[in-house]
Amino acid sequence: MAAKRKTKRATTPREDLAQPTSWRLQHGGFTAPVREADPDTGSTVVHRRAVDTLGLMLTHGTITQGMYDAGCLFRTLFRRAAFDSMTHSQLIRVPGGTADVLSDRTIDARRKVAKALDVLGGHDSAAGSCAWHVLGLETSVREWAMRQGWGGRPVPPTQAQGMLVATLAVLAGHFGLVPRTRAA
Repeated sequence: MAAKRKTKRATTPREDLAQPTSWRLQHGGFTAPVREADPDTGSTVVHRRAVDTLGLMLTHGTITQGMYDAGCLFRTLFRRAAFDSMTHSQLIRVPGGTADVLSDRTIDARRKVAKALDVLGGHDSAAGSCAWHVLGLETSVREWAMRQGWGGRPVPPTQAQGMLVATLAVLAGHFGLVPRTRAA
């Protein structure tokens, strides 16, 4: 009887934990790695900052500082309104349990977001959809354009960026971050 040969196990290359995963890299760029010393241990730590869409547009001169501030303000209100972490209803109700009650701060933020969306033309408008998904839910412009778009149809990315710029301009006027000028 012939002796059985032992097959050599193929080793998989180990993943470098200092680098962002391939999944994370496909969802947006990163700045160059910055090496700093950890204040507690003194060891070297590498920080990579995720690239912000509004920050990139401001850096490239696509939007003004007022538009950037309007986008950040809408994002902050959206988070405060808890639209990004909508809860679901419990399937099993506990007797004597209390319902989640919204705070006054959350209700006020929801009113401000609703008013801003009304100024943009409502949820179903191009600007309203762009504000909700790109500014509020922080999806990329390209992802919003391809998946959601306007009216359920995909939008070319260049037009989507133009929609975002127009949305930010209207929000900057609504929040009073730019002076209103009279039309001739």
